[in-house]
Amino acid sequence: MTTPNSDPVPLEINCQTVKSRLDSKEPFLFLDCREQEEYKTAHIEGTTLIPMSAVVERISELEPYRNSAIVVHCHHGGRSMRVTNWLRQQGFSQATNMAGGIDEWSQTIDPTVPRY
Repeated sequence: MTTPNSDPVPLEINCQTVKSRLDSKEPFLFLDCREQEEYKTAHIEGTTLIPMSAVVERISELEPYRNSAIVVHCHHGGRSMRVTNWLRQQGFSQATNMAGGIDEWSQTIDPTVPRY
């Protein structure tokens, strides 16, 4: 939750920032909004899969994170930006998009994550 004197949560952050948060054990929900088949092909350890196509129906699963940091990712960043914006409209003010998605993660952070 932001206060009047704190910086607002950015709408988008890069993969390196997400990796730094993971490395420092900073608590946040790492949400993968791709479809199940994509997740089977490649995923980042520690992510929670709730496909964009199901996020409206599964919003109750996110309720415990309403006042927590949420980082959303997809393949390249388009779907996750839409999910991030929707979550913010629902009152999840700390939702942030991971720019570049899992494709950029594979290229810049962890080359063992398959590209597709």
